[in-house]
Amino acid sequence: MSDKTASVLFLEALRKSYNVNQANEIEVLHGIDLSIGRSDFAALVGPSGSGKSTLLNLLGLLDKPSSGELYLLGQATSRMDDKGLTALRGNSIGFVFQFHHLIQAFTAIDNVLMPLMLARGKPDRLATQRARDLLVAVGLEKFSNSKPNELSGGQQQRVAIARALINQPSLLLADEPTGNLDTRTAADVFELFHKVNRERGCAVLLVTHDPRLSAACDRTINLVDGSIQSDTLNN
Repeated sequence: MSDKTASVLFLEALRKSYNVNQANEIEVLHGIDLSIGRSDFAALVGPSGSGKSTLLNLLGLLDKPSSGELYLLGQATSRMDDKGLTALRGNSIGFVFQFHHLIQAFTAIDNVLMPLMLARGKPDRLATQRARDLLVAVGLEKFSNSKPNELSGGQQQRVAIARALINQPSLLLADEPTGNLDTRTAADVFELFHKVNRERGCAVLLVTHDPRLSAACDRTINLVDGSIQSDTLNN
């Protein structure tokens, strides 16, 4: 089995430039080679301006590289059209952000179900049960009918994590997911990511500025000036 098919993500010489063929063209990512295994729990770190957000957008299939190839679950993505990318992203990747982006008018369970409702319309009984099971898994079984403004920041982020898992993704991308949380709540949310990784076989890539969180991951990928400076296993 090749690395391309054994990995959830496999990047070959990935580059990203902006203002291509213009006088102010700038290359932000300079030939990234990277593999994320199907059970990895990794942190992506680096100073502001290093290209982390650009790389995350490429990994999440939200943007296309200027050159190189990105394989997701063994599928080459550079020549896929928007419809194909959207379907692959929806079926394979869950996203959690620093700002949880919950819909205030909806209950917790409806927020969890939102990706399914957007893709398929009204959820069936099985989908609703899966959403309830996810709320149990994140410790919010008593809050399924609560609106976001009735929940704490940490609880809202747990709803966002449950929402990211509703499509049973192979990869969870988390962009500064604890950045707005106090230390205790951040630790709880981080442990929840670990639980997802262990129990659901979901690879996790966590973008963080917090050295304590990156050290607690199994692996730390350090991006500096658009290139991977180091990629180390943590003890």
